[in-house]
Amino acid sequence: MNKYAPFILVLLSMFFGTAKAQDWKYDFEEATALAKEKNQNIVLLFTGSDWCPPCIKLERKIFSDPKFKDFADENFIWVKADFPKRKKNRLSEVQQEKNMQLAERYNKRMVFPVILVINNEGKVLGATGYRKMSAKRYMELLTTFNSFGG
Repeated sequence: MNKYAPFILVLLSMFFGTAKAQDWKYDFEEATALAKEKNQNIVLLFTGSDWCPPCIKLERKIFSDPKFKDFADENFIWVKADFPKRKKNRLSEVQQEKNMQLAERYNKRMVFPVILVINNEGKVLGATGYRKMSAKRYMELLTTFNSFGG
């Protein structure tokens, strides 16, 4: 059995190394409490995950980058307000209501994708959307918003 141990360790490290993703929150109040506890700002993403091409590109090209994932987890509390259209992706009524309340407060025009950096008191520090840039440049952009005070 010992002769397989290194192989199993490699497989486990590959799986857990690639399975890491942003720790998305879906409840803004929970995220705000955590942001206060950790003294971090919040990134609030408004997305149409199953119908919005720029939203899908943002997920694939920026959020899936391993360096971006590490950066994201270290620097922000992440909140996702998703507005899917396909029946198979439908959210619970409770989650739909939470997302609508967030949209009424932070995205009245229902623009997708919108990424807001918000301090732990609810003040918007910066806003962006999908931009055709590297994950590294996107990290730098979010950091500039973060530096306006959290």
